[in-house]
This record gives sequence, structure tokens and C-alpha cells, in this order.
Amino acid sequence: MMLVATIRSEAHALGFDDCRVLRADDAPALRERLAAWLAEGCEGDMSWMRETMARRADPRSLWPDARSIVMLAMNYGPARDPMENAPYPDRANISVYARHRDYHDIIKGKLKLLASKIVARAGGDVKVFVDTAPVMEKPLAQRAGLGWQGKHTNLVSRRHGSWLFLGSIFSTLDLEPDAPENDHCGACTACIDACPTAAIVAPYRLDARRCISYLTIEHKGAIPHEFREVLGNRIYGCDDCLAACPWNKFASATREAKLMARDDLTAPSLREFLAMDETGFRVFFAANPMKRIGHARFLRNVLIAAGNARDAGLTPLVAARLAHPSPIVRGAAVWALSRIDPSLLREFERDRSLESDLEVCDEWARAIQTTDSVEP
Repeated sequence: MMLVATIRSEAHALGFDDCRVLRADDAPALRERLAAWLAEGCEGDMSWMRETMARRADPRSLWPDARSIVMLAMNYGPARDPMENAPYPDRANISVYARHRDYHDIIKGKLKLLASKIVARAGGDVKVFVDTAPVMEKPLAQRAGLGWQGKHTNLVSRRHGSWLFLGSIFSTLDLEPDAPENDHCGACTACIDACPTAAIVAPYRLDARRCISYLTIEHKGAIPHEFREVLGNRIYGCDDCLAACPWNKFASATREAKLMARDDLTAPSLREFLAMDETGFRVFFAANPMKRIGHARFLRNVLIAAGNARDAGLTPLVAARLAHPSPIVRGAAVWALSRIDPSLLREFERDRSLESDLEVCDEWARAIQTTDSVEP
């Protein structure tokens, strides 16, 4: 118990808001649940979920020597209303977690520091993991007592709400485990009701293919037509289900979250992002998680938001993307123009005649058909 208390104290000193322990051989059985989810194809383009299923379903297969797992949580609860940009179509709405420097780098550095302190004090071997490794952090965090997986499938804490970054340290040491956390969602369905695309198909069950976070971050192709309008101005991720959680009343912004925050991503201009070239994108989003989706998917998302804004002043910036090398950008530009002013499409007949990608050709056909149907 003394060692665990020391680890917890060191974790708090490094900026973590909670630290709990579970035994590696007491991890929840996840194989059947994960296999059923994959069998329905709910992972979409996230092929790595299927490829790493065996290791993901059982942390002991990831590292058989592990005896204990130290689960860490950092609260990134926003200082401002996370939904404040939603009513303003000229703004680019970015998920709260991405309004910071890349948490992977920040948390991994802190995990390594804590792991080295554990080894220096008690010996043993350690491995650290954060998000990108095949570790199902949320079920492990619930088993360790950090919180519980809410009906939106994200971790919820009675002290920190739904705003938590997670990381883990696997150790060969035998550490005293903490008690698991119980589910405190009760009859509440706030997160389910808040989801714009009905991606939470049942309590505790998410179809990623419908989720705006998946569509704007993980999905590699064109955004399906059925979801474009409901995306609104969300260009990276979606906080609707997290923001609706009543437990967030306990989630105030921490010092660590404030240090990571970037003020220039709080309410950025859609116009500024539309004009951003690839070099500008890489510079602006350096050390930010948005950089990982690349410039083309970034523009795809911004163009969908531009179409939803229906601002004629954005027409030149949107039209300029009709000649972009990426078909997902060109297709999104066609759709955006058709939303801003369908009659404008006739002015860009040359771009249409030069198009060879079948999906973009289909975008043109859809857009022209819409134009013809509304013209007198």
C-alpha cells in the first residue's frame, strides 16, 4: 500500500488528476464483446482495430510478464462552454481535446517519468502506453476505479466528468489493486439524445461509422451525404455527447489543461482554414493532433463546413479547391458550391469536364441534378 500511495503522489506531482491500479490477470474479459462489435463492421476504416484484436482484447497477450497495470487520468475539462461555437457557422468547431498540444506526446513523456520513478524506487520492468498502442484503456480504467464507461462509451468520472486523457504503465511488480468503479449513469440518456447522427445505437454501444469524430478524423474517403448537413461547422471531432454528460459539473479546467491549451483554436475562422495551403497547415498544426489527418482530409472537413455555412463570400476559396489533387477535396468543393449557390456550378463547367475520378463525377452529377430541380 505504501508503494501505491507513493506512486499516486508522484503522479499528482506530474500533473495527473487520478491514478489507480489493477492486476493484469484481473483485467475484464473483452474478447467476445470486441469480436461482436467488429463482426458488425462498426470499426469502419479503423482496420487496426481488427488487426490487433488479440492483443487489444487481453493486455496479458500484449506483455505476458506484466503483473500490475497503473492507470492514469488527466482532466482536460474546458474552461469555456465546449458548445459555444456551434451557433456560429463562420467558425471552425474543433473538439476540445484537439484545442491543445498533442496529448499523446505530453502524457507519454509524463508516463515515462513516472515509470522511471517506479523502477528507481521498487525495481521491476515497465512499459508505458497511451492511446496509439493496442490497449483498451477505458475498460481497464473502469476496472482500476478511475471511472466507468458511460452510455456514450467514453470514461466518466464522478470527479472529472467525461473529459479525461488516459494512459497506462504496465509493470512486473505486484501492486495493491484498487476497487473497480460502479456505473453511475442510472436512467440518464443525455449523451444518447445529444448525438447528432444517432451513432450511439444503444446504451453503451457506438457505431463508429455514424460518429462525427470517426467521420472527420479516421474516415479516409468522402463524408457520406447523409451526414454532411448535420456536421455543421464541426471540422475535427465532436463533443456533443461528452458535453451533455451531467457529471461534467465536477469537471473544472485544471492547471495542466490550461498549460496545454491553444487560444488560437478556441474559435478559429473558417475562412482562414479554407485559405490554408499544405505548408501553412503543417506549420499551424505542428505538435497538434489535427496534423495527423493530413491537409486533404482537413480541407474535406472544412469544405463541408463551408457548404453548411452557405456564405457566398467563401465562393472563391471553395472554387479554388475544385482543382485540388485529392478527389475527396474536389468532391467536397463541388458539394460546398452546390450548397452556397447551386447556380454557380454552371460557371465551373470546365472543372467538371476535366474530372476523371468516378466519385467526384458522381458529386457533379448530384449537384447539377439538384440545380436543375430548383431552377424554374
